Amino acid sequence: MSIIKVFDQYLCKGLENVPVLREGNVSKEEYSEFQNQRNEYTPYHTQTQFTYSPENIQGPGCDIDPSEVTLPGCSCNAHSCLRESCSCLQTYGQTCRQTYDSHGRLQDQGDTETGYCRPVFECNALCGCSEACCNRVVQRGLGLKLCVYPTEDRGWGLRALEPIPCGTFVCEYAGEVIGFEEARRRQLAQGLEDNNYIIAVREYAGQGPVSETFVDPTVVGNVGRFLNHSCQPNLFMVPVRVHSLVPRLALFAGRDITPQEELTFDYSGGYSNTPSVERLVQSDPGTEASETGTLQRKPCHCGAQNCSQFLPLDLSVLNN
Repeated sequence: MSIIKVFDQYLCKGLENVPVLREGNVSKEEYSEFQNQRNEYTPYHTQTQFTYSPENIQGPGCDIDPSEVTLPGCSCNAHSCLRESCSCLQTYGQTCRQTYDSHGRLQDQGDTETGYCRPVFECNALCGCSEACCNRVVQRGLGLKLCVYPTEDRGWGLRALEPIPCGTFVCEYAGEVIGFEEARRRQLAQGLEDNNYIIAVREYAGQGPVSETFVDPTVVGNVGRFLNHSCQPNLFMVPVRVHSLVPRLALFAGRDITPQEELTFDYSGGYSNTPSVERLVQSDPGTEASETGTLQRKPCHCGAQNCSQFLPLDLSVLNN
């Protein structure tokens, strides 16, 4: 059987600013049928019933609609906000710098002393500043050329098709925002061969209560769903709030990235911002999941020199 490498621009269904390419190997027969029925036939499917959504949607157990405007806006009547006068920028940490530089790149990659990243508050629909304000980056959506492709031993992966400078916003990790009990139910329902896409973001505010956000792109999600784990990643995740109290899980380049390089992040929240973001982590790689015989440590194939040999697995949702 002859195999053809094809590129499909219909993964995101026209919902992003730029098309997301999808690379795959198909037979000549499949390719012919694909050309005839392009709008309804997928010869190398990513997952049955997967629906593309560029932003988070409200799922079971989530009390707040992520699309609803619930945060106040700044009163800046300016083309672009300045930290000295903008309430949105002042909410972001104690640094003297703007959140983003003049190229829209994140300037702060986390607190090196505590290991935590700072949440970002962008200007929103209620702000008086213009749409060109420097504090509007993640809300503008995908702006880079990316490609979903089949890896040799880690399923689907995502790579860059253009150079990405350090600090650049790459994409969101978007999906259904669900509650704790729903996250627990979905975890317990997973089989040995099932992939776990649920990510848990835990935000700490001094001695106050921990804020938790659970995002699951298994059935509804965006291009971030195809990012693989690496123990030495080139992306890091930051909770970014725009219109809603529900954060957007934004992924930024932690270093300069070259074209054709695979994009990865640490599922346990590693980089300079560990451990504020965790992918549903247990420190002992030899320990299997308790309370269920289906959730066990899966081997890591990232190939990094500091590879931990196992993918992160968070049992806190199951053991709570």
